[in-house]
Order: sequence, then C-alpha cells, then structure tokens
Amino acid sequence: MAHSTPYTIAFAAGVSIVCGVLVAGSAVALKPRQEENKMLDQRKQVLSVAGLLNQGEALAPAEINSRFDQSIIPIVIDLKSGALAPDIAAATFDMQRAMKDPATSESAPANDAKVFRLPKHALVYKVVEAGETKGLILPIQGYGLWSVLYGFLAVGADGNTIQGITFYQHGETPGLGGEVDNPKWKSLWPGRRAYNNAWKPAIRVIKGQAGAPDADPHSIDGLSGATITSNGVTALVQFWLGDMGYGPFLGAVREGRAI
Repeated sequence: MAHSTPYTIAFAAGVSIVCGVLVAGSAVALKPRQEENKMLDQRKQVLSVAGLLNQGEALAPAEINSRFDQSIIPIVIDLKSGALAPDIAAATFDMQRAMKDPATSESAPANDAKVFRLPKHALVYKVVEAGETKGLILPIQGYGLWSVLYGFLAVGADGNTIQGITFYQHGETPGLGGEVDNPKWKSLWPGRRAYNNAWKPAIRVIKGQAGAPDADPHSIDGLSGATITSNGVTALVQFWLGDMGYGPFLGAVREGRAI
C-alpha cells in the first residue's frame, strides 16, 4: 500500500527520534562503565612502566586495583614551580581535562613536540616500596607522524635514571612508527640518563643503533623506517623533561625538596 509523502516523512522522523533516544540513553548508561575501564587501563599502564606488571600478565580488575593501591601514590604538582599542590585531590584530577580547559591551562610556546596547551598542574605517580619512593611515573604526550602519542615515562628517585617508557594510545603506522609498542624497543630505555651534566634533557632516539647504557647513556635505537616518529618521541620526551614540563619538579627531587 502506498503512503503519502507527509506520512513517510513523519514515519522516518519518528524512527530517527526513537533511535536517537536509545543511542543517547545507552551512552549515558554506559558512561560510568567506560570511565571505570579507562581508569583501569591507565592503572595497568602505570604498573607496567613501573615494572610491577609483566608483559602479557593477565590480572583481574580487583588485582590491578590492589597492586596499584599498594605500590603507587598519585600526587599533583604545580608544573611551573615543581612544588606539590596538596589542595588538589590527585585521585580525581584529570590532567587531560585540565589541559583543555582555559581556566586550568595556558597556551604553550612553540615547541617541537607540538604541545599546544599546558595544564597549570600535572599528575605524577610515585612508586613506593616499604614507604620509600623508588621511582616516578610521568604522563607524556606529543606528535609523531600521524597522531598524538600518549604515554608514561618512568624515572628513578634520583630524578635522572630512566626506568621505562610506554605509549598507551597513538595512531602510528603498524610495523614502523607503531614499533613504539614493541617490548624489545621499550627494553632499551631502562638505565639510560634523562639529563646531561648541565641538567639539560639529553635522552634521544637516534638513527641506527645506540651503545649500551653505560657507554651511551643518552641514546636509544631508532625505529627502522620511522624517522619522523623517532624524532617525535625525542621531541616529546625532551619537552616534558624540560623547563615547560617536569623539569622544575625533577630538579626539586634531585635537590631533596620534593617527595
């Protein structure tokens, strides 16, 4: 049976409205679960770069949370001064949200990492054992070839020795820039030094092979066929170790004025 044009339009509009309501309702209903999963993944990444979660180790959510709560203490710092910000609750502080909000961030000077806004405060994770700080986990990000790479850099309690690196989100080419996910490449970072003798960020991804950490403390093997991604990793790591990033905080750590 043929229907009139108004009927067809009304029917299509009704279906669209019902579908829209269902999709919106599902999104609202699933948001708490999505936020929970996001937090769980972040905790897994922090545990991994801290050396508290082995490659391929499968843990139930309760075990991830338990291991995190036993060994990791999140703190919030003032990014410019490096001082602790005790009035900001670290458990609920969202650094990414702070970077996007003009009230809690500011424009960053031009930089090779292409970080366009900086939060006034930043989140840092302390790795503790028997009440003693053994390391620091620093959120990092910056542009590679095709995407922004988001990750964590682990630094020792001396504020200089690198303990690990991981990237949990990016869109780099699999087999090329995507090799930032390769455990073999990530294993080259521990034992390197973040800074040179003048306390300037010196760690870099070079073209070709680097020497052993004791002989070549500031160099990491380049990613074969992925020069731009390699340069991007160098730029973003040096940016966050510098004066606009965690440099003031790590300086305070080395001088015994923090943690």
